[in-house]
Amino acid sequence: MKEQFTTNVINLKSYNLSEADKIILMYSKEKGLIKGVAKGLKKTTSKLGGRMDMLVANKLMINKGKTLDTICQAEALNTFFNLRNDMDKLFYAMYASEIISNFGSENDPNSEEIYNLFYSLLDKLSQAKTKENILLNIIKFQLKIMDITGYSIELNDCVKCLKEPNSEEIYFSIEQGGILCKDCSTDLCKKIKIPKKIIEFLNTMLQSDFETKTKYDDLMTEKIGDICINLLKNYIEYYSPKKFKTTQMLESIR
Repeated sequence: MKEQFTTNVINLKSYNLSEADKIILMYSKEKGLIKGVAKGLKKTTSKLGGRMDMLVANKLMINKGKTLDTICQAEALNTFFNLRNDMDKLFYAMYASEIISNFGSENDPNSEEIYNLFYSLLDKLSQAKTKENILLNIIKFQLKIMDITGYSIELNDCVKCLKEPNSEEIYFSIEQGGILCKDCSTDLCKKIKIPKKIIEFLNTMLQSDFETKTKYDDLMTEKIGDICINLLKNYIEYYSPKKFKTTQMLESIR
C-alpha cells in the first residue's frame, strides 16, 4: 500500500515532465518546499485542472514515491481570483512567490509561519482596493519574510557602533545589513542616505504583526512605497541564494 500524506500548499511554479504530466513546485504548511507530479494535467480531462495553477492554495493528498511524489487529490482552499484581474497585484504576487522559492527549503522548520505569511499576503493583495494598499502589504511581506528566514534588517541602532543615531542624517548599507549613523558611514562607499521618517516607517512595519494596522498605514503614498520596495528589493536580491527573474518585470509597473 502506498504511503500517503495530506498538506496545505500554495503553488509556486510548474515544469513540464512529459506530454501530459507536470511537476508542481509548492510551499507547504507542514514541509516547506515540496514537489509533486500532476499526472495528466495537460489533458482537458484532468481532475486537477486549474487547482494546479500558480498562486492557488490547496489541500492536497499526495502519494509518496521513490524519486517523486504524486499529487492524487486537490481541494482548492483559495484561488485568490482577483489577483488575476490586476497586473500590479499579479506581478507583485509573482515576485513574492519567487522570494518564497529562493529562500524556502525542504522540511523548513519555519514552514507554518512562512506559509501563513504568504497566504495572508496573497489574500490581502487579492482584496486590495488601491495601489497604496498593494505596496504597503508587499513592504510588510518583504520585511517579515527576511526576518523569519534569518536576514532581518537592523533599523534601530547603527550596525557598526551599535548606538541609536543621534542625528537626522541616517544611511543604509545593504552589505552591513542595516542603518548607519553619520560618523560610521564615512568610510563606506556603498551606502544610501535615508530620511529618518522612512526608517521609522519601516521599523514600525517590521515590529508589527502582518495583520495589524499601524499609524502609518493611512499615510502610505506611492512615493513612499516605491522608495521602500526598491530598497528592500535590492537587500533581498543581495542575500538571495538564487538570481531573481521577476525584478525586471516589477520595473515595468512602477
